[in-house]
Amino acid sequence: MSDGWGRLVSAVVVAASAFGLFLIAEHLFRRLIRRLGRRSAVLAELTVHAHRPFLWFAAVVAVRSACTFGLPDGPWRGPVSHGLGLALIGVGGWLVAGVLTSIERAALSRLRVDVPDNRHARRLQTQVTLVRRITVAGVALLAFGAMLMTFPAARAAGTSLLASAGVVGAVAALAAQSLLGNVFAGIQIAFSDAIRLDDVVIVENEWGRIEDITLTYLVIHLWDDRRLVMPTSYFMSQPFENWTRREAALLGTVELDLDWSVPVEEMREELRRILADTDLWDGRVSVLQVTDAVNTLIRVRALVSAADAPTLFDLRCLVREQLVQWVRRAHPYALPRLRTEQLQAAPAPAAADHAPGQDARLFGDSADGRTRERTFNGP
Repeated sequence: MSDGWGRLVSAVVVAASAFGLFLIAEHLFRRLIRRLGRRSAVLAELTVHAHRPFLWFAAVVAVRSACTFGLPDGPWRGPVSHGLGLALIGVGGWLVAGVLTSIERAALSRLRVDVPDNRHARRLQTQVTLVRRITVAGVALLAFGAMLMTFPAARAAGTSLLASAGVVGAVAALAAQSLLGNVFAGIQIAFSDAIRLDDVVIVENEWGRIEDITLTYLVIHLWDDRRLVMPTSYFMSQPFENWTRREAALLGTVELDLDWSVPVEEMREELRRILADTDLWDGRVSVLQVTDAVNTLIRVRALVSAADAPTLFDLRCLVREQLVQWVRRAHPYALPRLRTEQLQAAPAPAAADHAPGQDARLFGDSADGRTRERTFNGP
């Protein structure tokens, strides 16, 4: 008995000493990596995201090694070794997830999304983020399966389930149809380039930017700081507007209903002056046209351009305000109005030279008209 306890104490001392030496070596190694991380983004991210799981992994390895070689035989040796094995699998999965996160962060740090033409960078950002989430989910699933397989009962159950894998797979696919549909839609979004992070979209009559894309849902940051959460399958089955599909620059319209007397050419010059005096305009498009003229009003449309959607909205508001002020100040008579006019009674019509009702028929009362009438009506 005393020999067993002696072996246990010596094993604990050896494990503690080994772990202490490991901490010292890890501290020196981490300082070296930090210095090298100034030149390598991957090493810099590893010191942040993989440091803690690496310490836990080393601690579990040290304890498991000490217990394997130093624990005396007994009924509690098996459960302790099994628990340490489960901890080693879990911490190992955590370490792999940390390494994948470090690689993702290093890859994203090289992408410039703060430049005007960032479509390619946002596409890569979306793909890298979703691939990392898929791989981390796969690592977690494999780790969980490996932990289950360490139990004899679970191993026997898994062997028996292989015989009915087709039935179980069909039932699981039917039960998780919606979830799997969203997962496949998320993978399709990542590689189809239909939508990316930071894209400006119109969904369900709401305007906002894509803030986050996961395997099952998207988060849209609306213009009034609300968040709209949509399933990924929606974007693969329903139409939506993507304002930054190719580039961020956009065209916008400003429409005014005015009186027929408005001087259109002067209004066109005023539009050019308004756009020249603001930094919101990108200098591409400046057009003013009369697009409709019915009843008592004409519709004047100003077409302008801006570098992105928020700037375009501000530019449209500015142009609308400035044009309204110009019409009120310089041409108040061109404001929309309702006209009333008193008319005199019309004079009696002169006597017709032809027979009454001669031109009241569909084809007229001429020989050609009577021929066409017989053609349509029959003899």
